[in-house]
Amino acid sequence: MYVVMNELHVPPERKAVLTERFRQSAERMAEVPGCLEFLFLTNMEETGKQIVFTKWTSKQDYENWLSSPAFANAHSGKSKQAKPAASANELFAYEVAHHFCKGD
Repeated sequence: MYVVMNELHVPPERKAVLTERFRQSAERMAEVPGCLEFLFLTNMEETGKQIVFTKWTSKQDYENWLSSPAFANAHSGKSKQAKPAASANELFAYEVAHHFCKGD
């Protein structure tokens, strides 16, 4: 299993815009091969950070998504049509060494 967290640095006035953009994309992630889980995390304290958390069957599945037309489509036009909501980001990726999930 492979986990990727994208820490987005978001000015407070853009937080709602980014939350809405990711609400719209969350449903599409269900169709991505190898994507096990997608979470968009909002810090309850105003730290200016939001996290995109994705869990994958393998690193290869994540890399396949990065090079897919679906990824290109999700990350194209929006930045040309509207001001980017995040001012910067930091990407963290991990192989899962141990895992427990009680379920929903």
